[in-house]
Amino acid sequence: MCQGLAKLVVVDIRLDRTHDNPQLIFESMNSTGLRLSQADLIRNFVLMGLKPALQERLYTAYWRPMEADFGQAAYERQFDDFVRHYLTVVTGEIPRMGDVYGAFKEYARGLTAGAGTIESLVQELRAYARRYCAVALGHEQDKELAEAFRDLREIKADVVYPLLLELYTDYELGVLSRDDLVSIVGMVTSYIFRRAVCRVPTNSLNRTFSTFTRSIDKGRYVRSVEAHLLGLKTYRAFPTDEEFTAALTTGDLYHFKRRSYLLRRLENFGRKEHVSIEDYTIEHILPQNENLPEHWREHLGEDWAAVRARYLHTLGNLTLTGYNSEYGDRPFADKRDMKGGFRESPLHLNKGLGDLEAWDEHAIVERAERLAAQAVRIWPRPVLPEGVPTAGRPKPDSGYSIEDHPNLSRGMPQVLFEKFRNAVLALDDAVSETFLKNYVAYKAETNFVDVVPRTELLWLVLNMPFEALHDERGFASDMTGKGKWGNGDVQVRLDERADFTYVMGLVRQAYEYQVGE
Repeated sequence: MCQGLAKLVVVDIRLDRTHDNPQLIFESMNSTGLRLSQADLIRNFVLMGLKPALQERLYTAYWRPMEADFGQAAYERQFDDFVRHYLTVVTGEIPRMGDVYGAFKEYARGLTAGAGTIESLVQELRAYARRYCAVALGHEQDKELAEAFRDLREIKADVVYPLLLELYTDYELGVLSRDDLVSIVGMVTSYIFRRAVCRVPTNSLNRTFSTFTRSIDKGRYVRSVEAHLLGLKTYRAFPTDEEFTAALTTGDLYHFKRRSYLLRRLENFGRKEHVSIEDYTIEHILPQNENLPEHWREHLGEDWAAVRARYLHTLGNLTLTGYNSEYGDRPFADKRDMKGGFRESPLHLNKGLGDLEAWDEHAIVERAERLAAQAVRIWPRPVLPEGVPTAGRPKPDSGYSIEDHPNLSRGMPQVLFEKFRNAVLALDDAVSETFLKNYVAYKAETNFVDVVPRTELLWLVLNMPFEALHDERGFASDMTGKGKWGNGDVQVRLDERADFTYVMGLVRQAYEYQVGE
């Protein structure tokens, strides 16, 4: 320890505020050492430029309580994530990972350039931090809400935090009741968990939940959330009971990342005295051993290898036990009748196993269907009353149509446009077309490609960074900082000589870039 202390160097930098910028020095002074966290940069950006008395007051009243709420470990690991979710709520845009500090500076400068102050900014940040701690760190005091938030944490549903921060704000303001908040959190949990079980890719969820509240009618909060969830289409759709049941009964759930959550909820469904599944291990009733003993082969029949391959890791063959090592590869009858066996098990998951004579394909399928029916009740899909529309927010009428673009109704641009619009609308059912004054926009979540008609060609504007585009043939131009119609920094020429298939490959990159974001 003494040798370590002997190496300690204390640096005292004295600044003249008339010439020096403390924040810029702070940002750069550690550039050759350990990387400064976004939290450190944000804290010092907010406080460092203030007069000492105001700096001390804001730190003591707002920032220090925020650090205390998070705790040392969570502050280091999760504060950056929290600020990203906070900025998503207040700006409507998702900051890129690694650029949270830059996005925060931009938001803060815009706020203080208007009617806001640094103190109002820190107050707002503190309020959202308290809500985040309730939702994401287990600080919620209400029992039902705490359980609902715990489920979301267990399934690693961080993408919903921007939505929950807004919902929790409305809950605190009295716009949303406690029971309605619990109901909505349950719906969101079902949506995310069903998609996970059905192996639906998650790359669209960030954008789905960052814009979710735009579709909420706060006069009919719960109904509008139900309608929006049921109105999501294609890659964002809410899996049906049939799809969920099929995935549960046939999928590999042993290697499913959320298997512990699945088994905990199945075990405790309908229980008042909850069982902690951490005290148990997962048991394959039909053993995992590739060299299956002869007695198991006889039970499974001539197709024992195919049955084992099909059902080994499925829900019907998985349970919980405290006797995993004792069970081993024993025959089913031994597992059933031995001391501590299935017949004596107090676990709900083992209910009915003690009454079976054999464990074969029929028994596995029957148990899987029973547990899947239970899962459908635990993670329900909303059902709207008859007559209530399920459509999401209505698409705005721009007031323009193809007739406002004469270049699209004659010559080569017309031929190219018809070919292009058919191809781009075929990318996904969720892609929409909107005619504007100077261009035609194609959107998934927002514009991913815009078409600017000219007399002999079409200019395509792709909404993605130029450096993110893979264009080995050099078709695209970097329009960053240059004047143009449309949204985005990439421009591609589409005329009769262009390789249409290659151009559509570039357009698909813009679409996938947006969905991935």
